[in-house]
Amino acid sequence: MPPGVEVIKKHYRRFLKMADSTQSSSTATLYTTGHDRDKDLEKEDNIDPVNRPNVDLEKGKEEQAPPAVLDWDGPDDPENPMNWPQWKRNFHVVPPAVISFAATLGSSIYTPAVPTIMEKWNVSSTVALLPLTVYVLALGFGPILAAPLSETYGRHIVYLSSAPLGALFTMGAGFSQNIQTLCILRFFSGLAFSPALAIGAGSIADVNRPEHRAIPSALYILSPFLGPALGPVIGAFVTVRKGWRWTQWTLIFFAIFAFILTTFARETHKSTILTRRAKRLNLPPPPSPFPNRSSKIRFLVTVTLIRPLNMLITEPIVAFLSLYVSFNFSVLFAFFAAFPYVFKGVYGFTTEQAGLVFLAIGVGSVLAVPTVIACDFWLYQPKVREAKQNGGNGGVPPEYRLYPAMIGSVGLPIGLFWFAWTARSDVSWASPVVAAIPFAWGNLSIFIAAATYLIDAYQALNGASAVAANGLLRYTLGGVFPLFTLQMYRNLGIDWATSLLGFIAVGLMPVPWVLFKFGKQIRKRSAYD
Repeated sequence: MPPGVEVIKKHYRRFLKMADSTQSSSTATLYTTGHDRDKDLEKEDNIDPVNRPNVDLEKGKEEQAPPAVLDWDGPDDPENPMNWPQWKRNFHVVPPAVISFAATLGSSIYTPAVPTIMEKWNVSSTVALLPLTVYVLALGFGPILAAPLSETYGRHIVYLSSAPLGALFTMGAGFSQNIQTLCILRFFSGLAFSPALAIGAGSIADVNRPEHRAIPSALYILSPFLGPALGPVIGAFVTVRKGWRWTQWTLIFFAIFAFILTTFARETHKSTILTRRAKRLNLPPPPSPFPNRSSKIRFLVTVTLIRPLNMLITEPIVAFLSLYVSFNFSVLFAFFAAFPYVFKGVYGFTTEQAGLVFLAIGVGSVLAVPTVIACDFWLYQPKVREAKQNGGNGGVPPEYRLYPAMIGSVGLPIGLFWFAWTARSDVSWASPVVAAIPFAWGNLSIFIAAATYLIDAYQALNGASAVAANGLLRYTLGGVFPLFTLQMYRNLGIDWATSLLGFIAVGLMPVPWVLFKFGKQIRKRSAYD
C-alpha cells in the first residue's frame, strides 16, 4: 500500500465520524452519485441528535454536543442551502461560473497579442508565448490553494478574495514594460483566479441534492471551456483596436462583474455555516479530528497534492484517464498558436478574422452539454432505476459514467484529421473551421465523463485526489504544448503536424472503452478502492 495511506485513512475515518458534513473536496461532492452518502445520512437520521456522540480524540471520552453544531436542525432547517428557494439556489451557480469563465478567458485572451509582443520587445515566438504558459500552469495550482482555504474559512471568502486579487495582478500585467514582468504578474493573476475552478463544483453540490445536480453541473463545467473559445475573439479585436495592453485590462471588467455577483451570494459550505451558527448561539464548536489548524491544512495538502501525485504514478485508471484528458486539453491550447498560423498564413485572415475562428471551439463545447445530459438520461439513469427495483440503493458501477467519453472519443480524431487535410488554399476556409467543432465536442464530453468516473470509482476523498491529479497533469501539459506548436507546424507542415496529433488521439481512443470493459477488475487491485 502506498506510504502514508494508512495514516491518511485513519484521520479521514475520524473526520467522517465527527464532521461528516465537511466536503474535503468540492469537485468530489459535485460528481458523486450521492447513493452512499444518502445511505449514511439515513442511518444518522435514526439517531437522536441530542444523544449524538462527540468524541474527544485525546482522552477517548464521549461528551454530549449541541445538535445544531453538528448537523442541521432537521431536514427543513432554513439555513441549509438545499432548502433555499429555487431561484436562490440557481443564483449561487452563477458567481463561481463567471469567475471560472474569467479565469480561463485570461489564458487565451492574450494569444492574439503575441505578434505585437514579439515586435515590441524583440523576443522569439516561444518567449512571447511564455505569459500564456505561466498563466495556465498557475491555474493548475487551484485545488492546492482552494481546498485548505475553503475548508478552513468557507467558500464565500475565497470567491470574494479571488476576483479582486486577480484583477489587481491583471492590471499590473497590463502596465508591464518587459516580458519578465509580464510573465511574473500573469502567473500571480492565474494563481489568484484559480481557486474558483476547484471549489465551484462544491458550491453547486452545497445547494443542490444529487438528483438535481445534472443541469447546473453541466452548465458550470461549460463555463471554463467557453473561456478559451471566446478569449481569442475578444483579444483579437482589442489588440487591433486598442493595443495589446487591453487584452489584460479587458479581463478586469469580467473580474469586477464576478465580484459584484459574489457580493450578493452567501456562504454555502455546511461546516462553515454550522460553526458560525454555533458562535452566534454561544455554543461550543464541534471537536476536530485534527489537534490544530495546521494539522488540518497539512491533511488537505496531502489530499490535493501528495496523494494525487502518488495516484498518478500507481493507479492505472488515474494515469491513463489523466493522460487522455490532458492530451486533449493540450491540443486545445496548442490551437491558440496553430490557428493564427494556419488561417493567417494559408487564407490571409486578419488578426480579428483569425480570432473569430475560435467560435467553432465554443460551438463544439456547447454541443457536449446536451450529449452528456442525454447519456445520463437515456443510459445511466435507467441503470439507477433498475438497481433500485432489484432492492438496491441505486448504486451503479462507475463504468456506466463512461458513455459520453466513449462517444466523444470518436470526435477528436475526426476533427483533427479533417482539419489536417482540408487546411489548404484550394479548400474553403470554412472546412477547417467546422472541423474544430467535433474536436471541441469530443474534448468536453470526455472531460466530463472522466471526472464523474474518477469520483464514482474512488469515492469522496480518494476521488477528489484523483480529479486533482487529472487537473495537475492537464494544466501542466496544456501550458507547455503552445511553446513548441509553431516549430512543429513549421517543420512538419500543417497536414502532418495536425495528423501527428490525430494519430496520438487514435492511440488514446481505446482508453474509455478498455476501462468500460475491464475497469471493475482494475479497481479490485487498487490500493485506494
